[in-house]
Amino acid sequence: MANVSYKELGLVNSKELFKKAIKGGYAIPAYNFNNMEQLQAIIIGCVETKSPVILQVSSGARKYANQTLLRFMAMGAVQMMKDMGGSIPIVLHLDHGDTVELCKSCIDTGFSSVMIDGSHHPYEKNIEETKKVVQYAHDHDVTVEGELGVLAGIEDDVSSEVSHYTKPDEVEDFVKRTGVDSLAISIGTSHGAYKFKVKPGEEPPPLRFDILEEVERRIPGFPIVLHGASSVIPAYVDMINKYGGKIDNAVGVSVQQLRKAAASAVCKINIDSDGRLALTAIIRKVFAESPKEFDPRKYLGPARDELVKMIKEKNEHVLGSAGKA
Repeated sequence: MANVSYKELGLVNSKELFKKAIKGGYAIPAYNFNNMEQLQAIIIGCVETKSPVILQVSSGARKYANQTLLRFMAMGAVQMMKDMGGSIPIVLHLDHGDTVELCKSCIDTGFSSVMIDGSHHPYEKNIEETKKVVQYAHDHDVTVEGELGVLAGIEDDVSSEVSHYTKPDEVEDFVKRTGVDSLAISIGTSHGAYKFKVKPGEEPPPLRFDILEEVERRIPGFPIVLHGASSVIPAYVDMINKYGGKIDNAVGVSVQQLRKAAASAVCKINIDSDGRLALTAIIRKVFAESPKEFDPRKYLGPARDELVKMIKEKNEHVLGSAGKA
């Protein structure tokens, strides 16, 4: 299939959205999706709250959904938004791109933003790989997110047993030499539902806001991104376990800390695990209460509706993005 510009799909890049978010003291939601119901829920929730949105696709999701189908899903999302009478800006973003080639492929197939995650490389190699992506992306007016520091946890193809906090004394050099448009940093968040090793009833460790503040001081006004920022909503964990699941000791980032982060230079917050938990909780509930049910619409539909509720709650009361479209 021929290359296509994101503008032909009705998408935008993240540059102006981040400027507004930093000035307004809120964060843009970046919701991951793998299928139609997730995408529908994201669009409905963000249109109804008048929130800008970043649709995130991991490399694993791209393999799962097929890159050509994803292009048409993105077009469909824009049209769905219009059909609802909305006019929210929509970004299509590659989450955790691990190679230059993958990032280029996504740019060529209509993504308006890409992340090149070279954090697993030595520092100089990270700069080298990130710079290559930036040069190609900027030639196509596509924005680029880089990463310094490593998050613990597992999410699709991304995994690490331990976290390595971002070193503030590297960020200025990294941003200047690579030309990235935003920077994902590690301040204590973690991928997946098992973010922190705590005993039942214990509070998870606080985020390292001292690192965030030092990063802000060194690159003032520069867009910062938080990965691994799901709250691992207890109600969904409890529902999953009630209806036959087994998710033990799952702990997420507190809403209070996310609100604090969103009011700072953090202008993009990634949410994936919470969406997965919401869908799984409702599907398990339907199967348990209606064991004869086999129509996917009868369990995916209610799961989608619950995800809409969760997204609206995040936009309105956690990220502060509601009404900012």
